[in-house]
Amino acid sequence: MFAISLGDGAELRPLEPWQAEEFFAHMERGRAYIGQHVGLPDIAADLDSARNWLQRYADKTAADAGRLYGTWLDGRLVGGVLLGVFDAKAKTCEAGCWLEPAAAGRGLATRAVRVLIDWAIQERGMHRVEWRVSSENTPSINIAKRLGMSRDGILRENYPYRGVRQDTEIWSVLAPEWHAAHDAR
Repeated sequence: MFAISLGDGAELRPLEPWQAEEFFAHMERGRAYIGQHVGLPDIAADLDSARNWLQRYADKTAADAGRLYGTWLDGRLVGGVLLGVFDAKAKTCEAGCWLEPAAAGRGLATRAVRVLIDWAIQERGMHRVEWRVSSENTPSINIAKRLGMSRDGILRENYPYRGVRQDTEIWSVLAPEWHAAHDAR
């Protein structure tokens, strides 16, 4: 299996159905923290549902409609990144991420998403990468800013999450902007 170093003992690797037990254990460790703004802990409520979610992403990968990778720190799964929407024809995709609390604040999510966006734009020719985030999720908004994304707008009270309607901010980066920032690095 391949692994991409993120530095500081962290790696980005495919996250697949055969890793359901490890993924579920990770969800259990981070359930409350991750679930503050992201519904993934509700989707992966038990081992079977965790396996099913991983299988959905394996199917998306096979259909060239999405991607999923785990973030490991010192050999332990601590988070992940994904392209939940991947439209090769329209050349648009939507990136996302999550981390358990022990891994937060180290720049891992930003580094992992940067690798994912690099691949989407440089290798697959995506023109637009979106980032959709609850207006209450400041750490995720900060990732978008660090990645050089622009805030396109806010969908007001568009998403009911755990019984409360929340605003969703839409951030994006376009391929020419990404290339210019990449050349500057």
